[in-house]
Amino acid sequence: MEDIFENSKSNPRIMTFYPTYEQFKNFSKFITYIESKGAHLAGLAKVVPPREWVPRKSGYDIDHINMLIPNPILQLVSGKQGQYQVINMQKRSMTLKDFKAEAESQKYRTPVHFDHDELERKYWKNIAYVSPLYAADVKGSLSDSDLDVWNISRLGTILDFVNTDYGIEIEGVNTAYLYFGMWKSSFAWHTEDMDLYSINYLHFGEPKTWYAIPPAYGKRFEKVAAQMFKEHYDDCNAHLRHKMTMISPKVLSHYNIPVNKITQMAGEIMITFPFGYHAGFNHGYNGAESTNFASPRWIEYGKRARICHCNRDTVKISMETFVRRFQAERYENWLNGVDYGYHPEDPGNICRAPPPTLNVYEYKSSESSGDYKQSRKRKAFQKVNLQNNTNVSLAEFSKEAIVRVRKLSYNPVNTVDYNAIFNDQIERLWNQLPSETVGRNLLTNGIIKNTNRMRFHTKTIILSDDE
Repeated sequence: MEDIFENSKSNPRIMTFYPTYEQFKNFSKFITYIESKGAHLAGLAKVVPPREWVPRKSGYDIDHINMLIPNPILQLVSGKQGQYQVINMQKRSMTLKDFKAEAESQKYRTPVHFDHDELERKYWKNIAYVSPLYAADVKGSLSDSDLDVWNISRLGTILDFVNTDYGIEIEGVNTAYLYFGMWKSSFAWHTEDMDLYSINYLHFGEPKTWYAIPPAYGKRFEKVAAQMFKEHYDDCNAHLRHKMTMISPKVLSHYNIPVNKITQMAGEIMITFPFGYHAGFNHGYNGAESTNFASPRWIEYGKRARICHCNRDTVKISMETFVRRFQAERYENWLNGVDYGYHPEDPGNICRAPPPTLNVYEYKSSESSGDYKQSRKRKAFQKVNLQNNTNVSLAEFSKEAIVRVRKLSYNPVNTVDYNAIFNDQIERLWNQLPSETVGRNLLTNGIIKNTNRMRFHTKTIILSDDE
């Protein structure tokens, strides 16, 4: 196996791996291997798969891919000087063929450039102009169903316990999602849900530029982002979970936060690691497939992951099955809220791991106990109090989870002032609408705050406070 990397303790670099097919076949074993080489220290790694691995034998002829994109998004960017917020505006559904035509149109096509560095400069210079479309989070897979090696739909990692133990499928987390991009469509700075690993395979098309912050600098990055966008963090201390924040590497360098960069070509795989903040953009029309996965090393990250409580789509996975299986010596303390330790990337801060908050358990008497014949239910809330039943020992009961994953309650928070932020974007959209005559602006005082739907001619623009 040929590995290309340059690493140091202060600023680990992104590694690239060229495995043979034999080395490539066992996914979990391969992840363990690249971590033994220090790949996780950069938060991101590239894998160039062996030639024998062909995930889709029929190729990518657009005429043979009958796919509907139900919710393409228009990415509106506001900000300046390398600090931006991205709002995703939902558009009407379109076919993949229509999306490709849009991506290659004069309006959206990739500008002429000499190399990837020049294209990157054009990206940051024009990030707030000509809002691109992005077909993100599309359910499905482009891989052959009989693909047994590195099939993104079934990687066979410990994250499968969410499904086998709980009977839960979380779209895009333990199932595959597709992403179709065009020039300048972006993915904002974020870590994965519950700080999981992720895999991204670029099936076809133009490259992606990836930025990655080493996990050891993740806490510092969070503090810097909170300072830059204080008004958003006042509403949600996990604002980066909203996937709205774009900060240029040049700006982050002023705060002594190292940012590594790498280009992903078609046919290459990117692996992100727990608590590895990453962002990037597409060079043009392309298609990628992605999902999350886990390893035992992730569990402590998952227990201490910061959760957004204001977004109704927040993913929260119960850690009960993972702690019980892989941290048995800490299980009782964790249930009781006294599992003291530290976040793997914040070793100087000793604190307790949050106990389970979403599970509903059913305790049944075991064969060794004759005192309790009836099953009973107990909710494991923020403060688990197993001492309420003084005559009952937890060891006397086997436990079966009834409800393991539940959407967090959603309390809408009005964080976006459309008057202040989107006036220029709407004006641009207005000017781009086809019309035989010049329209008259009826919104002389700016955009009506909290507007949910506005019609200009025959086109609909949806501005939703819920996003």
